[in-house]
Amino acid sequence: MIEVAEKGVRAALADREREAGPAAVQHHLTHWRLAVDEDRVAWLTLDRAGEGTNTLSATVLAELDAMLDRVLGLSPRALVIRSAKKGGFAAGADIRDFRGVTDAAEIETRMKEAHRITDRLAGLTFPTIALIHGHCLGGGLELALACRYRIATPDAKLGFPEVLLGLHPGLGGTLRLPALIDPVTAMTMMLTGKSVPAVKAKRLGLVDAVVEERHAAAAVKAAADGTLKRPATSLKSRLMVLAPARRIIAKRMRAEVEKRAPARHYPAPQRLIDLWEQHGDDIRAMRAAEITSFAGLLAGETAQNLIRVYFLREGLRAAGKGVSDIHHVHVIGAGTMGAEIAAWCAARGKRVTLADLNPKALAKAIGIATEFYDKKLHSSIDRRDALDRLIPDFNGDGVAGADLIIEAAAEKVEIKRKIFADLVPRLKPGAILATNTSSIPLEMLRDGLPDPGQLVGIHFFNPVTKMELVEIVAHDGTAPDVVQRAAAFCGDIGRLPAAVKSAPGFLVNRALTPYLVEAFLLMDEGVKKEVIDRAAEEFGMPMGPVELADRVGLDIGLEVARTLRETFPGEVPDIPAWLETKVKKGEIGRKVRRGLYDYDDKGKPRKGEAGTPPADMADRLILPVLNTCVRLLREGVAPDEETVDAAMIFATGFAPFRGGPLHYARQRGIAEVEATLHRLAATHGARFTPDEGWARLRLGA
Repeated sequence: MIEVAEKGVRAALADREREAGPAAVQHHLTHWRLAVDEDRVAWLTLDRAGEGTNTLSATVLAELDAMLDRVLGLSPRALVIRSAKKGGFAAGADIRDFRGVTDAAEIETRMKEAHRITDRLAGLTFPTIALIHGHCLGGGLELALACRYRIATPDAKLGFPEVLLGLHPGLGGTLRLPALIDPVTAMTMMLTGKSVPAVKAKRLGLVDAVVEERHAAAAVKAAADGTLKRPATSLKSRLMVLAPARRIIAKRMRAEVEKRAPARHYPAPQRLIDLWEQHGDDIRAMRAAEITSFAGLLAGETAQNLIRVYFLREGLRAAGKGVSDIHHVHVIGAGTMGAEIAAWCAARGKRVTLADLNPKALAKAIGIATEFYDKKLHSSIDRRDALDRLIPDFNGDGVAGADLIIEAAAEKVEIKRKIFADLVPRLKPGAILATNTSSIPLEMLRDGLPDPGQLVGIHFFNPVTKMELVEIVAHDGTAPDVVQRAAAFCGDIGRLPAAVKSAPGFLVNRALTPYLVEAFLLMDEGVKKEVIDRAAEEFGMPMGPVELADRVGLDIGLEVARTLRETFPGEVPDIPAWLETKVKKGEIGRKVRRGLYDYDDKGKPRKGEAGTPPADMADRLILPVLNTCVRLLREGVAPDEETVDAAMIFATGFAPFRGGPLHYARQRGIAEVEATLHRLAATHGARFTPDEGWARLRLGA
């Protein structure tokens, strides 16, 4: 048969299928191909039709069941399962099958059938080998775990991201992974959702060999012959399976998990710990409990909301697809935002020139980039290349060759206009002029531009290196192709573009400001800041509004609040005088280690004890956000509910398990939200008066 040592296993399999003679047997279904070579090794290839990525749908699994019938009829010496997709082995279950399914009994029936098929694979008497490249996640990894051997190429990444969807593994992963590797490591993988690269997976015992693709056939032969060495289970791992050890470890796990994912909001991690503690030494009981637990979680509100968030992310990613033709980015302003924008773009492969009149600011920006690259870029070559692409530009010479100019200067109309006036004569034809303004309408910045259609807002959020969302802001004269290229640029650099119309504060800051200002008013009333933050955190926010205001910077927050207060006096209340005083004194937040909180050397706030918040405090903080989101939708600043919800989740961390502010309002009941706003307005002022958009939402619900 064909020698594959030098040509790569994917190419070799294609040759096998093309050149197979009478001695070879081939079968094809919609999503699977089966070929048997002259060594009597069966090669089963997953190539999901009509999809760029392999996922495990009910149809894919049913076809696998049929293929196993054919495999058994051929009496092979071994079976290899692999992927024909360039990107990887399999990305997991098809999430589309999960959406809107809320009948736990129906889910349990489906999962029992899926288990029957993977258990059948696991029970084959001859060697079964998962040949893994690229991503191998969730259900894809569970399929691989049902094989006796796992061989990976160096680019492989393996993991269980189900917890990010409010679930835990449901196709045997909870029982097979802890039985294969160190149980605590297995539980950590499943509880965090983090994937591991191939080399680490080999070290953990998750894969049996890591080989370059050209050597994969030799590794497969070794597995088929039974000569591929497998790691032995350690004494430590065997002891951890014992019930007393599981109880002690489970208690510690629960405490750690509760800190970052409270069970009242995210039940899946605690359910997973329960499974392992109660059934970790009984695979049959674990299998049954896994199915029941998974079905209950999937039918629940948290999982369905997090699945909604998954599709919101996919919608924004789709908006970022396309060709940007942006290769050279020129960033003006080497402050915190400008420095991070430049560092991120260079890390993502763009050539970046960074301009500032202050040489010290440029030097500091390069230092910020270097520190970021040292932490996040694992290869020394990647770090070197990123720094090579990031060019300090004292004279602004990069403007002439740039495809995109991003202005990230001070939040002052006069300053930005002056910068634009200087830039315009030097722009090359077709260059996009972008501003990173966080609140200034673009109509105030386009005056004097010879081609206002080239002006767009590309609004990053702080910190740029962590926040995924970018607002793409268009004024009424922005050219459609400029908006499209700006969105595609976000896709190029791994960010999620949300298209919004120009208006004061745009979408996110407009909706977030009432939340922050309400916290300031509560402090003005004498409520402890720790209590305010606790109320928001108990609702599900990643941090309270007081800490968030410090994180954003009180100076920036004050400037945005002033702008919105001038434009929407009924929407944004008066700003307490003490906040203005604090900013004047330079106590502007975390970046100077002093703001509403004081901060230690690691940037953590020094908080006092927080008492129990009053029952209506969360509503006082959160409902103004919902009210403003409805107003933004009515005014056309945001095109639809999905954009509003996605923007608030990915830019502010709005409690993901609630599915977004407008989705939360629908689940809570629009009439009930309106009634609560009326009650708050009667007690605390007209700023809580429900927007007229609620009636439209209710009538259209």
